[in-house]
Amino acid sequence: MVDDRALLLALLDAAVDAIIVSDRDGKILRLNKAAAALFGHSTEALTGQNVRVLMPGEMAARHDRFMRHHLETGEKRIIGIGRDVEGQRADGKVFPLHLSVGRADIEGEVAFVAILHDQTRRKAAEEAAARSQRMDAIGQMTGGIAHDFNNLLTVVIGNLELLEMSETAEKSRVLISDALEAAELGADLTSRLLVFARKSALQSDVIAMNDAVSQSLAMLKRTIGPHISVEASLADDLWAARADATQLQTAALNLALNAQDAMPGGGRIVLETRNVTLDDSYIAQEIGVGTGRYVRLSVSDTGEGMSSEVRSHAMEPFFTTKPTGQGTGLGLSMVYGFVKQSGGHLTIYSEPGQGTTVSLYFPALIDAMEYLNAAETDDDAQSQIGSGQLVLVVEDDPRVLRLSEARLLSFGFRCVTATSGDAAWDILKDRDDITLVFTDLVMPGKMSGHDLAKKIARHKPQVRLLMTSGFSEGVLRGGRIGAEFAILRKPYRQADLAKALQAVLDDR
Repeated sequence: MVDDRALLLALLDAAVDAIIVSDRDGKILRLNKAAAALFGHSTEALTGQNVRVLMPGEMAARHDRFMRHHLETGEKRIIGIGRDVEGQRADGKVFPLHLSVGRADIEGEVAFVAILHDQTRRKAAEEAAARSQRMDAIGQMTGGIAHDFNNLLTVVIGNLELLEMSETAEKSRVLISDALEAAELGADLTSRLLVFARKSALQSDVIAMNDAVSQSLAMLKRTIGPHISVEASLADDLWAARADATQLQTAALNLALNAQDAMPGGGRIVLETRNVTLDDSYIAQEIGVGTGRYVRLSVSDTGEGMSSEVRSHAMEPFFTTKPTGQGTGLGLSMVYGFVKQSGGHLTIYSEPGQGTTVSLYFPALIDAMEYLNAAETDDDAQSQIGSGQLVLVVEDDPRVLRLSEARLLSFGFRCVTATSGDAAWDILKDRDDITLVFTDLVMPGKMSGHDLAKKIARHKPQVRLLMTSGFSEGVLRGGRIGAEFAILRKPYRQADLAKALQAVLDDR
């Protein structure tokens, strides 16, 4: 006969969503592994605690009053009705949840069962879709305005030129010349708006990306101030791509000049080219880009970086963080429009105080069958390199954490996870069975991924380490963050991860 208690425990731990059982006072009686992982605690640490520890301050303060009201009146505000709320992880990070609560009356005792589903991925997808729709709407509006304004400027410029030809008075000619110059500046402004709106005519051709970048580099070294070094890291085996070479050079210049503005005290700009393959796991995190092989141009700096709020608006026309009169806010929006019109994609990776990497992805000109055959070869090469070894995965983004854990499990590793450098070190201090730590570079809390890596090297040198980051390789290798450790650049494929893991393990 099946033991009911054992069956209940098995059902709890088999559930993908978090399940928490509490008494009438909010004391946690039982929880499953998914709940502990979701909130970044151990099951032992949470058992016996009040559910308030899993809530942000304002919600925690109201919780007891809500429960007391329900027990006294029987009124159901959440019970039996799903609701979107917020949870708080062990590292203090607040995240979106969908909460369903059920009540059970057993032998005069009241118990509550909460089922919680992490909404982080859905919210991120909604925000990305909304951002994409906003950019499209702004593009359509901007394109229409620019087109009409160009027609007006054509009339203005044409009539001014005719007037200039017939006018003999020197004073009038000077006024006409000034008006023509202003009108031509207006025409240049509208042409840049049309690039953002993807309505300008591009002279696309098969280009050698490295040659175009080298030409931009030569111009930049004459333009950028002496307090900033400009470097290049160009891949030798770069695939061919199709783009407008002039627009590409203009885009590189725009990005480099933006980078210069972010480093008033000096720093480094790195232009980097690489071949990359975007697979389904990357597509799940980005909107508007197809799977396949791309040529990537990254322009990176070691400057002030951007907040998440600034990043979300950075590609919109006329958005600028520069003082009034020092920028139009069209540089990055023009680059975005050019890349999109070329069939590519643009990403921004930035952290306040750490710098920024803007990456442009252009579809590589490679036969589709060659791409599929290469993908099959990559899959065949992914052997069980883990052999049951234990890996500590450290990542604050829950989507990336789940993906990283799934990838490592597929290699035959076992995994434990942490959502901050501080939490990871707490785990490492008490365990000697962890073979490798796979950590993001920039983490919340007092201890960044880089700080964690240095502490591991100093106190636990037997533990192997692999870091990952969205910053360009040139900045990481030559900069102040993570240069002394093995680093895997995001986005990466399963085969790239396998190769990096094998190299780190072999280094023992």
